[in-house]
Amino acid sequence: MKIGVLGSGKGSNFQAILDAVEKKKLKNVEISVVISDVENAYILKRAEEKRIKAVYIDASPFRTKLDGEAEEKYINCLKESAVDLVVLAGFMRMIKKRFLEAYRGRVINIHPALLPAFPGLESWKQALEYGVKFAGCTVHFVDGGMDTGPIIAQAVIPVEQNDTPESLHARIQAEEHRLFPYAIGLIEKGSVKIQGRRTFIG
Repeated sequence: MKIGVLGSGKGSNFQAILDAVEKKKLKNVEISVVISDVENAYILKRAEEKRIKAVYIDASPFRTKLDGEAEEKYINCLKESAVDLVVLAGFMRMIKKRFLEAYRGRVINIHPALLPAFPGLESWKQALEYGVKFAGCTVHFVDGGMDTGPIIAQAVIPVEQNDTPESLHARIQAEEHRLFPYAIGLIEKGSVKIQGRRTFIG
């Protein structure tokens, strides 16, 4: 299974996926391309160091969504790389209808909260301010909403009394790095079935 990774930042989740591929934990997965909307994003450098195709595609004029000509360029780049599954790893833009039609049921994202609670930005901070006792992360299919697609897998951690936004985020990220490769492995094996809003593993 060939995957394309979209990211806007440091690429720590991309690195976790890459590590899983290199350690043969994801035996039948190949990273075909990494695309970023940020020209100097470290995720591109990580890819280049491993001789993985790394592409910067400007997503202007939009600030928070992938649309118009830029959307078409992303779709074309993924198709040229024969991508089977699109993985959003810290990609800070909303994916729109044309993209989702091109890769129907084949776009996944990881979010640092236990969805449907705390969608959007800085969700670990939202969770801490709300006073929850448990936090975590979610891998889900992407639909047209913000962090609203069917859930594939979740990981839960307790919120400690002395947690800061930074400490909680760091512990959530550690779970993300474990959960994302696991979810990709389930999809590669054909183990994830969607029925309405629910997914079934087996």
